[in-house]
Amino acid sequence: MKLIFAIVNNDDAHNVATALTKSGYSATKLASTGGFLMAGNTTFMICCENTAVDGIIAIIAQNSRKRKQFVPTASSISAENAPVSYPVEVSVGGATVFVTDIERFEKL
Repeated sequence: MKLIFAIVNNDDAHNVATALTKSGYSATKLASTGGFLMAGNTTFMICCENTAVDGIIAIIAQNSRKRKQFVPTASSISAENAPVSYPVEVSVGGATVFVTDIERFEKL
């Protein structure tokens, strides 16, 4: 058996959860926060048979998309000694997926 941890942007979490449920997979959802942008994410924990891993990852990939977002940079000092912050475009979204072996899984 495998345990899949899928960290998904909050904007995509509903679509991922709906697609997993429609495909017959159950998942535990946890609220999480990314370290770089401090933005909200959803972490899905999905236990499955080894043969289902690729299908689940495909569902996650089909329902998570990358997007561009502007974020402020650290302040620098302008010629007038005033703090200035310039936005930088970064890629957000998509999914980060970890797959681990699991010895035992019980749903009580």
